[in-house]
Amino acid sequence: MHSFSSKVAIVTGGGSGIGKEVAARLVQAGASVVIGGRDDAKLKQAAEQIDPTGAQARTFAGDIAAPATAAGLVNLATQAFGGVDILINNAGVFAPKPFLDVTESEYDWFIDTILKGKFFMAQAAARAMKLRGGGAIVQTGSLWALQAIGATPSAAYSAANAGVHALTRNLAIELASSNIRINTVAPAVVETPVYNTFMTDDQVKATLPAFNAFHPLGRNGQPADIAEAILFLASQNASWITGTVLPVDGGVMAGRQA
Repeated sequence: MHSFSSKVAIVTGGGSGIGKEVAARLVQAGASVVIGGRDDAKLKQAAEQIDPTGAQARTFAGDIAAPATAAGLVNLATQAFGGVDILINNAGVFAPKPFLDVTESEYDWFIDTILKGKFFMAQAAARAMKLRGGGAIVQTGSLWALQAIGATPSAAYSAANAGVHALTRNLAIELASSNIRINTVAPAVVETPVYNTFMTDDQVKATLPAFNAFHPLGRNGQPADIAEAILFLASQNASWITGTVLPVDGGVMAGRQA
C-alpha cells in the first residue's frame, strides 16, 4: 500500500470508473481529495462512498473543457486542504465513430474535453504545486493514441489522446526544475461506465465480453488495474520516473496474437 498521508489530490472524472477508484484508494492511503466531474449529484454520491465521514473528500462540478473549472478545483483544494500535491488528470470522453462521419462539434468535444481540459488542469495544478515545492501529475491517456483499432474507429479521440501523451513529455521537461513529475497511463479496454454513454446496458453486456480476447492476457481491464498503475506513478516510489507513457493494456502493445 502506498502512503499518501497528508497529501492533497485533485481527481478529475472522479465520479465513476477509473477516477472514482483512484480517489477511493487515495483516501484509504491517507490523502485528502477533491473530485471533479460534470454531474454534481453523481459526484456527491461518489464522495459519500469514498469517505462517509466527509472529512477527506470534497466535490466540484463543472465542464473540464473550461479553464475556470480547473481553477475552481485548485481553489477548493487550497481552501479545504491547504494546497495541491497530486493531480490525477483523468477526465475524458469516448465514443467510436467512422472518420468520414465525424462532425466539427464532435471533433471539438473530444479535443476540448480530453486535451484542452488536461492542458489547463495541469497548468492550474502545477502553479499550486510550485507553492508546495513540487508534486506529481498522472494522466489517463489511451492505447488508441498508440495504435489504431479497426473495431472502434476513433480518429478524433485518438488524436486528442496523442496530444495528452506529447504533453506528458513536454511538461516533464518544463516542470522538472520545479520538482513536478508527470506521467501517463495508456489503458486498453477497461470496463467502466464510459461505454454506457453511447450504448444501452444490453448493448454493453453484449459488446464488452467480445473484447476480452483482444487482450493477450485474455480479459478486459477493471478500474483497479489502472488505479494501481496510477497510484504507483503518483507515489514516492516513482520519484525518479517522469515523462513516461505506460501502457496498461493486458499485453496489446506487445504485438499481434494471430
